[in-house]
Amino acid sequence: MSEEPVFKEDKAFTLRFSLEASFPDEYEGEEDERRWLKEWEQRIKPEMIKAVFDSLRRHPGWKTHIRNRGASPLDEVEIAMEKDFSGPADDENPLRSY
Repeated sequence: MSEEPVFKEDKAFTLRFSLEASFPDEYEGEEDERRWLKEWEQRIKPEMIKAVFDSLRRHPGWKTHIRNRGASPLDEVEIAMEKDFSGPADDENPLRSY
């Protein structure tokens, strides 16, 4: 059984997307059934999240996963990244825990 590290540091970073759609004056509401939002949810957002994880996998010293803090995944996707310096020193982990 491994022990939890004694000291932890953290940093939050936010990359926020604000979605907007503009319509002509004669538009009367839900005519498009919010297709613009469906395109974001069904195509753009999943492709973007995949691209982020593809990029992060190129950094094997970091563990990454989706973290749910209770917010709807329609409103928020949190990616948790962890780097553990408590193990033996190597190329990916140059620091040692004393």
